[in-house]
Amino acid sequence: MANNTKKKKRSSGMNMVARSYVKYFPLFLLPTVAAFLIGFIYPFCKGIYLSLCKFTTTSDATLIGFGNYVKAFQDPTFLHAFWYTALYAVVSLILINLFAFMIAYALTQKIKGANLFRTAFFMPNLIGGIVLGYIWSMIFNGVLAKYNTSILMETKYGFWGLIILMCWQQIGYMMIIYIAGLQSIPGDMLEAAKIDGATEFQTLIRVTIPNLMSSITVCLFLTLTNGFKLFDQNLALTNGQPFIFQEDGSVVKTTEMLALNIYNTFYGQNISARGVAQAKAVLFFILVAGISILQLKLTSSKEVEA
Repeated sequence: MANNTKKKKRSSGMNMVARSYVKYFPLFLLPTVAAFLIGFIYPFCKGIYLSLCKFTTTSDATLIGFGNYVKAFQDPTFLHAFWYTALYAVVSLILINLFAFMIAYALTQKIKGANLFRTAFFMPNLIGGIVLGYIWSMIFNGVLAKYNTSILMETKYGFWGLIILMCWQQIGYMMIIYIAGLQSIPGDMLEAAKIDGATEFQTLIRVTIPNLMSSITVCLFLTLTNGFKLFDQNLALTNGQPFIFQEDGSVVKTTEMLALNIYNTFYGQNISARGVAQAKAVLFFILVAGISILQLKLTSSKEVEA
């Protein structure tokens, strides 16, 4: 009887908690939904609308249709920035993940001072992009200081300067994700591979990497999106320079990436081009979202279920 009474009281208490949860759930959810609508949905929809308008301020927008998108595709600076950013994103994705995995693999082999090395590699990620850009700008400029010129004023050096900067900043962060994935691989699986006579390389290819696909998916997603969205480091390190003058009088900044191109279009001398900049921003969103979803789909399909 006593046990039945306790069970009834426990069941009654759980029912009261459930009813309270259902009753007050909308109250606690409302601030989050309101913040999401005000901070994301409304600006996003407003941005799509403004991309179809000609405006200098958001209060005097005039609907003109898809003219801004036509001008965006006809803009040589935007097309150059697109291909430059795509090349940068691919190269940075490969190098960052390759070095991050190599370092993570080495630091999970029970070497002395592993925690110290992890901290040292991770620390650059704590530095802000603008500060990091100016620091590396001074480092690169110091290489040719005696010649009174900047090494970053050459397109190829500006590109690799951005690659080195981003590798130095992001390798440590991706390393932590890879270390977490490596440590989650079941030890008996690795032991079984060793007993079966698999070499260290065979174990890496057939056991470690397949079990690490969830971490690889996350790291590829982060490096890919970060590569396409790069702005502050690009602004601080090269500001898009050097310049190339086109036959039609337009100026193409050879190290200018998509985000910086949109910024320069919006805040440039021609304030009537703000609609074009907004159209570029919408295209930029579609591009990054589409590539990210495709990458997630491709890599997630190769993940091994535990």
